[in-house]
Amino acid sequence: MRLQKAARIILVGAPGVGKGTQAERLLARFPQLSAISSGDLLREHVKNQTPLGIKAESTMRSGALVPDAMILRLILHELKARDWISTDTSPLTLSLASMSASASASALDFNNDADLFVEQPSIAHSSPQTSEDPSASFILDGFPRTASQAHQLDGLIPINLVVSLRTPFSAIISRIANRWIHAPSGRVYNTTFNPPRVPGKDDVTGEALTKRDDDNEETWKERLKKFEETSEPLLEHYAKKGVLWEVQGNTSDEISPQLFKEFERRFVVEN
Repeated sequence: MRLQKAARIILVGAPGVGKGTQAERLLARFPQLSAISSGDLLREHVKNQTPLGIKAESTMRSGALVPDAMILRLILHELKARDWISTDTSPLTLSLASMSASASASALDFNNDADLFVEQPSIAHSSPQTSEDPSASFILDGFPRTASQAHQLDGLIPINLVVSLRTPFSAIISRIANRWIHAPSGRVYNTTFNPPRVPGKDDVTGEALTKRDDDNEETWKERLKKFEETSEPLLEHYAKKGVLWEVQGNTSDEISPQLFKEFERRFVVEN
């Protein structure tokens, strides 16, 4: 299916609701979509020891959270690297693709002023231009998580679809209670809808399955409560901007068809 314009998407949902599953299914169904993860970008910058990565690593080692300004700068540079956004200013562009063996000292010379680069992510004075080419379509993962972050992101690039994934908390807790994992590989099973062929054993290795340490009801009730507190203002922010769409279902298989239909209505070329 071909897109008729750029889709800039954020999926919002409680832990355990299946955001990852929905993102994977969208990416598989619509090849023009890409995934941009703020966590992946951060790890790549740290790995390649860019000025931003060095600053972020120092912050994390001190036990502090990486500031929103750093995350916004990561996203800005990735979008500029892909030519999906342009501004009047032209700081050095570093993308996941460009941060390979060619990341030499000269390529990392931000006019000898890395701190200025890191701590001034705003492009409010530089008239950003966003590409509407269908190839500039993406799902943004990991950011924003709060209304304040969403407001800052608005100055960077206009998100045009925010999907609120709704599953009853009771269904999520039941799903978690039935979840088992093969820790060495990361394979996940669920005794309700994705059971192992042999109860308690990994399908590939035959090794014993285990529970995650935090897969207990009290921990998850607390996580879901915190999500509800922070997500309400975030969703209100995007509702006011007219880009919020909500979908409900007890399982990912119930949600996906509804999500596909809405996405196609908004972005896919009509035959």
